[in-house]
Amino acid sequence: MKGCVKFTDECDCIDCVKIHPGQVSGMKAPTFRELLAILLALALASPGSAQELAATPIANAWPPSTQQPAPLSPSTVEDNQASQQLLKRFDSTTQPHFVRTPLEDPVPAEADQGEPMSDASASEPGTDLEDEDELEAKVRQIMEAMQEEAKEAESEEPEEAEYEPPTRPSWSWTGRIHADYWGYPKDSPGIGYFEHPDPGSPNFGDDPEDRFAFRRLRLGMRGDVLETMLYKLEVDYNNPGTPEYKDIYLGWKELPFNQTLLLGNQKRPLGMDHLNSSRFNVFMERPLVVEAFNEDARRIGLAAYGYTDNELYHWRYGVYNLENTSTDGRFIGDSLQMSANARLSSSPWYDYTSDGRGYFHWAIAGMYAKPDGDRSSADTNNNEGRFRTRTENRSDTRWLDTGRIAGISDYEILAVEALLNVGAFQVVSEYQTNWSQRDEESDLFFHGGYVQVSYFLTGEFQPYSRTEGTIERVKPFENFFLVSRCNGGHAAGWGAWQIAARYSHLDLSDDNILGGVGNNFTAGLNWFWTAYSKVQVNYIYGDIQNHRPVNDFTSGNFHVVGTRFMVDF
Repeated sequence: MKGCVKFTDECDCIDCVKIHPGQVSGMKAPTFRELLAILLALALASPGSAQELAATPIANAWPPSTQQPAPLSPSTVEDNQASQQLLKRFDSTTQPHFVRTPLEDPVPAEADQGEPMSDASASEPGTDLEDEDELEAKVRQIMEAMQEEAKEAESEEPEEAEYEPPTRPSWSWTGRIHADYWGYPKDSPGIGYFEHPDPGSPNFGDDPEDRFAFRRLRLGMRGDVLETMLYKLEVDYNNPGTPEYKDIYLGWKELPFNQTLLLGNQKRPLGMDHLNSSRFNVFMERPLVVEAFNEDARRIGLAAYGYTDNELYHWRYGVYNLENTSTDGRFIGDSLQMSANARLSSSPWYDYTSDGRGYFHWAIAGMYAKPDGDRSSADTNNNEGRFRTRTENRSDTRWLDTGRIAGISDYEILAVEALLNVGAFQVVSEYQTNWSQRDEESDLFFHGGYVQVSYFLTGEFQPYSRTEGTIERVKPFENFFLVSRCNGGHAAGWGAWQIAARYSHLDLSDDNILGGVGNNFTAGLNWFWTAYSKVQVNYIYGDIQNHRPVNDFTSGNFHVVGTRFMVDF
């Protein structure tokens, strides 16, 4: 019978308030002056007396209590005269039937009901008003004393120490562990020849094999060099025999127009899914076109990053070497094979009132590259006019591959991207085109794109950085945990759950270059244990057509299941 409010003597439930008829109408709320006095008395009381005051019911509180208030201890009376005055005024023993006598009317409720007044209630009419004046004067004295103490405390506070610039570089550790399992339950015969294309190999034409491997084992360090410089050093040990460096750069910050300048190995600004960290991406592997036109993304270069004061626009631009030097740390060759890259992004809608649960992002990016299509056997460098990718899984070889295009002199890439996030729902799409020029043969045209949707079943959302134009770390409403309770049983939290789907297309076949045409459909499930750990599960169905013949096979289809356990710090 929770919440009973019958107000009758017949009801004996634990929540019922038993009072006599007529008592409710006679009750009035305390005045502002009285409430102020109560608060001040509590604030000035010693810890012990404050607890006693808090535990002492006031007679005219609602609902009225049938229990008598606990008397104050002698120490409380001595320490706090204001509390003594208050309790004298509101002592329920002077208020029969717990009915408060209003300050404006010193006549107790019994007089209204025709009952004889006690000696205590027959005091002179001016007594209560005199008590009220005394109490008001006491409150005023207390307030003045508190103000004086506050002024003295402010004068005694030490002055804030002046800013002292750092005298040595700072540093902090970073890292991530991505442990993968990939299974290939079904594929057509052509896929085996794309996976093992070497006729001289004993596994020529064999199906892809299931595997467990560490996709990423990264350890790094980052920090500031005094006030205006920064650095980062990150190495991946997923192949212990051949470590690969990732972000390796130094830079200058606090430059005009909110800019930072970095020199070293860093990501080229092409493809939003590449610029997003692998820690935050929705799917285990990046889309076909993003990886094909910007393989492994990072190159040695000099690049600037900036944004407007209102964070509406963000840009990146720089020059880079085309060769991936992550395993040998150097580029040697007479042909520099450079590229110029730029990206402009904007978030014209960003809902600050919901802390970024709603936003719209668009971007346009471009690249001009000068590969060495005329490389000879005497040159140390490779011809970087090549476009290839794995089909969104970790197969041994890249099933979509143009090979190194002979005679390629230049190529240009134009990319557009858009992202809309509304609460737990998000849709992302990118499209890229590639025009490649050859010295003595016809020009080539490659292109591709993808569209993906995702939704948080548990209501979270994908955060976004307006100053970088990329997505950020998801923070679950509740972390995943399963623990034993002290009093028996168990307690559990379920983390955050996200579902996603993606369609991806890439065309690397034109004229006499037959890199293949790929179409992938991927379903994904992400279980976020915490903001720094999660499990990803992907199911992929893919189809490849118009591939250069391998043992007379030019097409094939496949099914792949992938699982990744990941944590970062």
